[in-house]
Amino acid sequence: MNVPWLTTLLVLPLLGALVVALLPRASTAVRPVALGFSVATLGVAVLTATQYSVGSGEQFQLTEIYPWIPQFGVSYALGVDGISLSMILLGLVLVPICILAAWDDVPAEGRRQHTYFALMLSLASMVVGVFAAIDVFLFYVFFEAMLIPVYFLIGMFGGTRRARAATTFLLYSLAGGLVMLVAVIGLYLVGPRGTDGFLVTNLIGLDMPVEVGRWLFVGFFIAFAIKAPMWPLHTWLPLAAEQARPATSVLLVGVLDKVGTYGMIRFCLSFFPEASQWATPVILGLALASMIIGAMLAIGQDDMLRLIAYTSVSHFGFIVMGIFAFTTVTQTGATLYMVNHGFTTAGLFLVAGMLIVRRGSRDIRDFGGWQRVTPVIAGCLLVAGLSGLSLPGLNSFVSEFMVIVGLFQRYSWVGVIAATGVILAAVYILVMYRRIATGPRPDIDVPDMTRREKFVVAPIIAAFLVLGFFPKPVLDLLEPAVQQTLQHVGVTDPAPAIDTATAEGSDR
Repeated sequence: MNVPWLTTLLVLPLLGALVVALLPRASTAVRPVALGFSVATLGVAVLTATQYSVGSGEQFQLTEIYPWIPQFGVSYALGVDGISLSMILLGLVLVPICILAAWDDVPAEGRRQHTYFALMLSLASMVVGVFAAIDVFLFYVFFEAMLIPVYFLIGMFGGTRRARAATTFLLYSLAGGLVMLVAVIGLYLVGPRGTDGFLVTNLIGLDMPVEVGRWLFVGFFIAFAIKAPMWPLHTWLPLAAEQARPATSVLLVGVLDKVGTYGMIRFCLSFFPEASQWATPVILGLALASMIIGAMLAIGQDDMLRLIAYTSVSHFGFIVMGIFAFTTVTQTGATLYMVNHGFTTAGLFLVAGMLIVRRGSRDIRDFGGWQRVTPVIAGCLLVAGLSGLSLPGLNSFVSEFMVIVGLFQRYSWVGVIAATGVILAAVYILVMYRRIATGPRPDIDVPDMTRREKFVVAPIIAAFLVLGFFPKPVLDLLEPAVQQTLQHVGVTDPAPAIDTATAEGSDR
């Protein structure tokens, strides 16, 4: 029996959202039901992962392909490779963590709590759809559909400037989506067309005019650069992260923004290999600018949530550099970085949210000495921060090290500049921690981390340690997909440099 694993993952959280939304107004089961559906979806995701065969040689596995709008070449087509499967697992691990973290975000008044958790479950479904779609038009549908729950999560449940934040997010995303739609239509027109004209496998290796390929590449890349977010198209992110609830920010920055870098790998590189190499110098420059400007802006922030948002701009610069360095080491490191950044962002946003609830302020200047008041929360903030600055032994170190080492193989000057990002990360993380946690004890009495909050933080810290000390299973999952992408682009790893004098001496 062929089980439609990916469709099940897509439908189950949507079913949960419907059940939560239809619960009676006075029901006390809203949060447990939402958590139950998210955990059940995660369980199915784990079973799905066991059906995936690493190193099978197939580009996509667990495929489900059915005609949807055959007159326009659109199919309902789902499938995963190592990169998309890792993104789906990341999202479905973080959803129950975020639901548990958001347990007390919305009081049980009217149906607001029903709406809040139904939107979070809907977002989980969109995560599966956007990463599993192997039909370009279907991908575009999920790319746009995932804006809806995020818009309402920010606009209905955010801070005092939530309307502006939600509108800014939506306008940027819709503008990028409109540009991509033009490119999607153009890609179909130069492709084989027919009933399966939008299938990814039918669009790889197309013979198209150079100028056409470059224009289509630009259309896709702009949409993904907005989503990533890359400088100078990043300005929607700090406002959205500042005004959204911390759990919403985790799903937005930690998961959905990965659609940008995932799309660069899946579509920009695979469909437009010549244009990808043509645009590489400019993209590497933008990535370096994102890394440095994001870090500098983070250093100057007093708002805790904006600071974390700017660190993500910097980290996405690292990821994009790894993607466009075109080596196995950098791309594997970049895709691993996508996974690691999701957990790091979750730790920072959720622990920051715990502090904000207790202090009633996001302003770092209102803190100081909190390691004497809430030592467990302060300790967790430190661990999440050390993950953010890529301390050896924690998850981000391996991925950042791989990107920098790989950059030296092909673009040594980029590697030198990128290495400064490690120093800048140490500055913005350690300065933030010093300002929040160290110093004399403040005149405030609040409880330390509760049992529920410990259940929120524990799996995130466990992920830091497991991925820091034993990343091999994830690397084994990612590397075959990376190698296939590089084959589509038509590049090979640089030959190792050999010291001529040493080689001659060894011959003697």
